[in-house]
Amino acid sequence: MGQIRVETCDIEGLKVLIPEVFGDERGYFMETYRRDQFTEEGIPVEFVQDNQSSSVKGVLRGMHFQINHPQAKLVRVIKGRVYDVAVDLRKGSKTFGKWFGVELSSENKKMLYIPRSFAHGFLVLSDTAEFVYKCDDFFHPGDDGGLRYNDPDIGIVWPDEIRPEDMNINDRDRNWPDFRAQFG
Repeated sequence: MGQIRVETCDIEGLKVLIPEVFGDERGYFMETYRRDQFTEEGIPVEFVQDNQSSSVKGVLRGMHFQINHPQAKLVRVIKGRVYDVAVDLRKGSKTFGKWFGVELSSENKKMLYIPRSFAHGFLVLSDTAEFVYKCDDFFHPGDDGGLRYNDPDIGIVWPDEIRPEDMNINDRDRNWPDFRAQFG
């Protein structure tokens, strides 16, 4: 893929993307999205919405998904560090209910492509983090769903540099139903 290296994951469809960074004394330049290259790599997606969030250390956002309007996402961090996680919710997939995590940071410049029908969330590891992502469908109010970040049936292993008691999780994210209650 031209100037973006693609690494496949154990979960089909998930891809870690590592852009080539051209730097000098002035700073750097990199491509973060090229539709032709993405299509060549089996990511024929048309993004329609960009989002950005800012969070402080210990904030855990997730695990979110849209129920009737699933979104594919291309996620990256432009400031700080996060541990990013995706859970396969594709019924019939051989990895249904499995999770994958990767550290994304402004330093490593890695991105994660998440296909439709995955739950997604992240934990902020740095003092602050700015997180940006592209979506292939619009947000539909009232169509949001989620999974508990610590559901034992999924078994996400969050980095131990943030202790569970120090995680900053809003009530909605803390109280999502378990995977088994929603997906059997």
